[in-house]
Amino acid sequence: MNTYGLEKMGIINASAVYRNLTPAQLTEHALRRGEGLLSNTGALVVKTGKYTGRSANDKFIVDTPAVHDEIAWGKVNRPIEKEKYDAIRSKVIAYLQGKEIFIFDGFAGADPKYMKSFRIINELASQNLFIRQLLRRPTAEQLENFVEDYTIIAAPGFKCIPEIDGVRSEAAILVNYEAKEVIICGSQYAGEIKKSVFSVMNYVLPKMGVFPMHCSANIGMDGDSAVFFGLSGTGKTTLSADPNRQLIGDDEHGWADDSVFNFEGGCYAKCINLSEEKEPDIYRAIKFGALVENVVMDEETREFDFDDDSLAENSRVGYPVEYINNAKLDGVGSTPKTVIFLTADAYGVLPPISKLDKNQAMYYFVSGFTSKLAGTEIGITSPVPTFSTCFGEPFLPLDPSVYASMLADKVEKSGAKVYLVNTGWNGTGERTKLSYTRAMVTAALNGSLEKAEFVTDPYFGVAVPTSCEGVPSELLIPANTWADKAAYEAKAHELAKSFVENFKKYDHMSAEVVAAGPKA
Repeated sequence: MNTYGLEKMGIINASAVYRNLTPAQLTEHALRRGEGLLSNTGALVVKTGKYTGRSANDKFIVDTPAVHDEIAWGKVNRPIEKEKYDAIRSKVIAYLQGKEIFIFDGFAGADPKYMKSFRIINELASQNLFIRQLLRRPTAEQLENFVEDYTIIAAPGFKCIPEIDGVRSEAAILVNYEAKEVIICGSQYAGEIKKSVFSVMNYVLPKMGVFPMHCSANIGMDGDSAVFFGLSGTGKTTLSADPNRQLIGDDEHGWADDSVFNFEGGCYAKCINLSEEKEPDIYRAIKFGALVENVVMDEETREFDFDDDSLAENSRVGYPVEYINNAKLDGVGSTPKTVIFLTADAYGVLPPISKLDKNQAMYYFVSGFTSKLAGTEIGITSPVPTFSTCFGEPFLPLDPSVYASMLADKVEKSGAKVYLVNTGWNGTGERTKLSYTRAMVTAALNGSLEKAEFVTDPYFGVAVPTSCEGVPSELLIPANTWADKAAYEAKAHELAKSFVENFKKYDHMSAEVVAAGPKA
């Protein structure tokens, strides 16, 4: 039996070892092993049990002398001693003895100059299918000469004992940057594997002069690339899917001096309330070769009920990017000409679109603002401001100032224009129509917005256009949408104050960047 070098990891007596199987083979193995069922569309459907999303509080970085001074330690980047990591690793390796092992050897980073090779070791065929579809798949020649830069071991069947293992729960995500390893145990949620790759790339790429980004990206007919940053619910996936532009990728990219490139070769989309009408590309991608997590399915008809959240609000599907129409399969584009930060402001006070200067770009990038809603109508009147550093806080091992400075540097070198787009609400209590947001984004991308007259927002200091083709002018200035001007001023002050308070924790940022923020 060929073990493909597993011995060097300490896995010496696996019952079987499978490497880089096809989607059909992996689906067959998953069904044989009882890991899931087939849907009526041919997709493999699994339930991930207790963990239906990332377990952020269970992620640790191994604190070694080589990395200690580089990591931004805190609530997100929690340290774990090397001795505890080594002990858990030994137990996981022992757990895998005698089991079937599924290996995927592939790449992250579509630009060959910055590509990193990853070996993923799985105990589940379904998880191996997922990561095979999500990462960039090697050619036969690349596979023959494959040497991994990083190794990720995913063993969801191994449960930690917190009081013995020094972790928080039965699940643990342990990133060892010095050893170039990640151990994932206790959780079957496939996103942990994907985001572990992202966490590694966020550590290694800045050392190569590449700015790693939690964003989507697309490219126009004239070769003009754009990137879209945004937290969940802001429209990142929807707005980057443009029939007039090719999709480079939906989630994770690098910005080099001469390119923007997708880390991945696949997509990982939310399924809750999915419909063919609203998200046709995602809907049609749920077919043979896709892995569906925690979507309710009728076991007789094998039809999905995407509106049923009884298994998870965060139901997901993973599929290769070629399942999407109009995708740029090589995953590489020119350096971005346009940078768009997406937010969904439920206060109704941020302009629907505004232009940012360099220091403002750094400020709003580091802030990573959106609103979380407690409910529908009630939530709109009582929004909860949410800040996620650099629109990707859980995956950033280095200080935010590192990523903010890289953004500023790339924007300055490329001459890219930066816009803040609010896909949320205004003073009428209604959310901005998608058609209006698309018109504003199109105007930003094609340069026509630059011809407009701009005014300065009194609270947030950003430049706001007074006109945009396809958008009623009265909607562009937030104050104009409020019948009660005193209420507008109170809400604007409240949100501006939230920004100021949140930014106090970034003590490494320059005075110029701090001054570029809102005035509370």
